[in-house]
Amino acid sequence: MNLESLAEQIKGWGLELGFQQVGVTDTDLSAYRSKLTEWLAAGHHGEMSYMARNLDKRLDPALLEADTCRVIVARMNYRPPDDDPIAVLKSPDKGYVSRYALGRDYHKVVRRRLALLGRRIDAAAARVDGRYRAFTDSAPVLEKALAEKAGLGWIGKHTLLLNREAGSWFFLGEIYTNLPLPADEPTTDNGCGNCRACMTVCPTQAIVAPHRLDARRCISYLTIEHQGSIPEALRAPMGNRVFGCDDCQLYCPWNREAPDTLEVDFSPRHGLDQAQLLALFQWTEAEFLERTRGSAIRRINFQQWQRNLAVALGNGSPSPEVLAALHLRLDGAPALLREHLQWAIDRLEGRPDRSA
Repeated sequence: MNLESLAEQIKGWGLELGFQQVGVTDTDLSAYRSKLTEWLAAGHHGEMSYMARNLDKRLDPALLEADTCRVIVARMNYRPPDDDPIAVLKSPDKGYVSRYALGRDYHKVVRRRLALLGRRIDAAAARVDGRYRAFTDSAPVLEKALAEKAGLGWIGKHTLLLNREAGSWFFLGEIYTNLPLPADEPTTDNGCGNCRACMTVCPTQAIVAPHRLDARRCISYLTIEHQGSIPEALRAPMGNRVFGCDDCQLYCPWNREAPDTLEVDFSPRHGLDQAQLLALFQWTEAEFLERTRGSAIRRINFQQWQRNLAVALGNGSPSPEVLAALHLRLDGAPALLREHLQWAIDRLEGRPDRSA
């Protein structure tokens, strides 16, 4: 079997399946070990205990999937066309949802395409004992490091992968395989230079140093991964962000000309790209479950959704309708939600901010 020819075919098949780039890398992640262990030791992962579990498997793909010697990495654009996210952020009565979560859950879309790619590889390599396992943010995989090694881009100061042609608005997926395909040259240039835009615009100053994110301050972490009370000092900076945050991408110079996605599955659903906060807050739990079916928003539960919306409403306009809705929800609310509802009411009614 001509492995060089097969590698080129794999890249072509990836493009046919809707990926914008495919690369191949070996499994040596030793260069990333110290930075990861230092990040964990500093507690910057917060409550994401899964980041500390299976650390050896994260750093050695062959421990996660036996006999893995190569990783095929693919990226897929997700930014919807005709979108104006900054306008939404400047509209305090609208709710901002991170652009990756507006459409169909990317786990489903990317994993399905990777499975199809794996089948094509399997058919082409039928005479060898090839094994393939696909991942999309679904296992202890150091995907940005693997993507950097596979030549798909470099890890920016905001810790996201950046590509000169595509910016950072894309998903990553991986196929672990035992086929010794030729590895691509890793990305060695760092296009960030002296730019600090992502660090400067971060609403909560979560990028504490270049390439170092303190997740405990990150709005994406606070609105999605964190299940408890949001620290009061970080509530006002959250603004109207109710699920995730894109500021470090929105103001990155490499995203000025980033291409839009052609994937219909990533088109906004239920008007979530322009939704009114009060309308979202008035959803019942049944409506929440119905309107987020098949969406990445299902990573949070209804109480987290209401908590996030309460904070956003508290940062918005003190209209009689909003105050009435907040007061109405207070009755019978769980303690966690009640705390955030009362914070929003106090803020809109002009009571002193205890976090100031």
